[in-house]
Amino acid sequence: MDEYEKQAEDFLKATRTEMSISFWKTGKHFEDDKVERDIYDITLTREGRSWTFQFGNSLSHSGRFLVEGKRLHTEEEAKAFLKKRYGAYAGGAGFKGYVKVNKVFREPTPYDVLSVLTKYPSDSFSEFCADYGYDEDSRKAEKIYNAVKDEYANLERLFSEAELDELRRIE
Repeated sequence: MDEYEKQAEDFLKATRTEMSISFWKTGKHFEDDKVERDIYDITLTREGRSWTFQFGNSLSHSGRFLVEGKRLHTEEEAKAFLKKRYGAYAGGAGFKGYVKVNKVFREPTPYDVLSVLTKYPSDSFSEFCADYGYDEDSRKAEKIYNAVKDEYANLERLFSEAELDELRRIE
C-alpha cells in the first residue's frame, strides 16, 4: 500500500467511517463525457449516518474488457454485446479474438474517492466561477456549483470541521 492509499485508509479508520464501493454500470458519467466509463455507487457510513453517491472511474481504469472500442465491466456484458452485434455467440476462442483485456483496469480505491471530494465550501456562485474559470451566465456552471454545494453539505453532515481538515490533507 502506497502512502496515498495509507492516508485514505487511516482517515477512514480514525473517523470510524465505512466505505463501500460497488459497480453500478458502464456509461457516461459527466455531462461532457465522449466515452463511457465504469460508474460505481459509493457509500460512506458512520455513526448512523450515510451518504451514497456515484463515482466515475478514470477512463484508463474503466472497462475490464474492451470490445470494439467499448468498455465493458464483466465477461457477461462482453458476451451479450458480441451476441447482439453478431447474432450468435460462438464462445471460446471466438470470444478471445474480439475481446481485449484492459491490463490497467482497476476498481476505485478509497484514496481515488476521498482525494476528489469537495473539501471546501463555496461562499458564492460568483466566487466559484472566478475560482474555477466558469462563466457566471452559464447554466452548466450553475448546475456544477449546486452539485458541489450538495457534496460539501453531505460531507459536513458526516464529519466535524477538524475531520474535514484531515480530509483536506488527502490530495
